[in-house]
Amino acid sequence: MNKVFLLIITTFLIILSPSSLLAAPSKGQYIQPNNLSPKVRIETTMGNVIIELDRYRAKITVDNFLGYISRGQYDKTMIHRVEEGYLIQGGGFMTNYTDVEPDTPIFNESGNGLKNAEGTIAMAKQLNDAHSATNQFFINLNDNTNLDPGSSWGYAVFGQVVEGYDVLEAMAQVEVGYSEELGYTTVPKKMITIIRVVILDEEE
Repeated sequence: MNKVFLLIITTFLIILSPSSLLAAPSKGQYIQPNNLSPKVRIETTMGNVIIELDRYRAKITVDNFLGYISRGQYDKTMIHRVEEGYLIQGGGFMTNYTDVEPDTPIFNESGNGLKNAEGTIAMAKQLNDAHSATNQFFINLNDNTNLDPGSSWGYAVFGQVVEGYDVLEAMAQVEVGYSEELGYTTVPKKMITIIRVVILDEEE
């Protein structure tokens, strides 16, 4: 009897272990579950960008991203960081400067072989916390090899821009400056809004 009880408790603890929780996707695993390359359309006040996601090499990250999209959590958010020749970042703040509510941080998949090359999308994280990515993402405007893994964890790439890169190039040219609301120095002076993010049908 004691052995059976011990086995049940051990199994329960394994299921609830921190590593298991880190790897648990956020409902995105139910969205087009057999599609290894789902596409999404980011609709902004400056135009639309279509991104093809790589579920084969970044399943945890893609499922996490799709979960936020399916709940509409990227709708009416802002692009809060623009650095010409480097990156464009969003997904963290609503247009009223409140935070997008984050889910549990996910496992860092930066070792998946995908590089932070121009036109790729990757997850933002805290500088000194490898597994801290939640909702914020960025699009590389250059081959940012400094963001790839090396002697330490890098930033996990999980997709590629396939349409609308010209929109990103236009965003990169906007005037930026210090935002008192956010405390950041590279915020567009004229707000760029993500109107909504749409998961495209498989045939699109």
